[in-house]
Amino acid sequence: QVQLVESGGGVVQAGGSLRLSCAASGRTFSNPAMGWFRQPPGKEREFVAAISWNGGSTYYADSVKGRFTISKDNAKNTVYLQMNSLKPEDTAVYSCAADKRPFGGLKVRPYEYEYWGQGTHVTVSS
Repeated sequence: QVQLVESGGGVVQAGGSLRLSCAASGRTFSNPAMGWFRQPPGKEREFVAAISWNGGSTYYADSVKGRFTISKDNAKNTVYLQMNSLKPEDTAVYSCAADKRPFGGLKVRPYEYEYWGQGTHVTVSS
C-alpha cells in the first residue's frame, strides 16, 4: 500500500506564500504522475495542479496559474506546491494524489488517481 502525507499548510495573510509537500511511502512507487486538489469550505473538491511522472509537463487550474508552481523530486518520492500571492479564496484543504501506474502523463480528474493524502489545511486571511 502507498501512503501520501502532506505537510506545510497553515495560516497566512493575503499576498503571502506557502510551500506544501507531499511525501509518498510504502511499497515500491515508480515515478507516478501526481497532482494537487483542494476543497474550499462548503464546496466540492477542485483540481489545482498536475505534473507528469518526470516533471516535464505541468498543468494548472486557471484560478492559480501564474501564482502556484508544482514540482517533483522522484528521488525523494515527493511532490511540492509552491503557492505565492495567496488570496482568501485559496483557503481550502489541499490534498495530493498519485497515479498507481508508473511513467504517466498529466491527469486532472480525481478518478484518474488511486492514492490520496489526508489533506493539509491552508487558511488565507484578508
